[in-house]
Amino acid sequence: MSKIADLFCQSPFEPLRQHMDQVMECVSHLRPMFELARAGEHGQLEDLAKTVFKAEHQADEIKDEIRQSIPRTFFLPVYRGDLLGYLALQDGVADAVEDVAFLLTVKRLTVPSGLAEELLDYVDSIVEVADRAYDVSKELTVLVEQGFNGAEVEKVMEMVAVVDKAEWEADRKQYRLSKLLFAMEDDLRATDVLLWFRVFAVLGELADHAEKAADRVRRMLAK
Repeated sequence: MSKIADLFCQSPFEPLRQHMDQVMECVSHLRPMFELARAGEHGQLEDLAKTVFKAEHQADEIKDEIRQSIPRTFFLPVYRGDLLGYLALQDGVADAVEDVAFLLTVKRLTVPSGLAEELLDYVDSIVEVADRAYDVSKELTVLVEQGFNGAEVEKVMEMVAVVDKAEWEADRKQYRLSKLLFAMEDDLRATDVLLWFRVFAVLGELADHAEKAADRVRRMLAK
């Protein structure tokens, strides 16, 4: 029996927690990548990107093993499809970090000086969404232990609302940052404008995946 399959015997959500731990390992490199880009430390940035690629691959390996190990006949407290959907959304966070690492290194981008502070603030808001979604994921085991009933359900619902608000705030910052970027387009290379705009969008997708993962938990609780 694999380690993941063995974890399912203990709790149907423990493997998902292990996967989310690896996803957050990817997220932990997000701000440092932008700090290196801002400092023009492209060699160190490329090294860190390789670390991200490796961490994302490890998350994929855990994801694949979970998909193979989720019991088809063993009783689960929630619909199996919801678990798989939650896993896919969670994995989308790691995929987005990998995409950001690729975009920051496929061309040696220079962070426009007028965007630096706003950009790091936006990145911090994205990490905040992921962190709050991680908090929700850590409550799943407790929910199982309490049979998806009681005060814990209300607590988790409130935590999901916090994720929603954090994602909304990140969306606002993305819009403002994008407007600032296009206001500078006459002073930047067209390829840089397009790449930075794509970076902003992928960061937004990361937050969206995290928010939808938390919302999937709310969906499980509503059934």
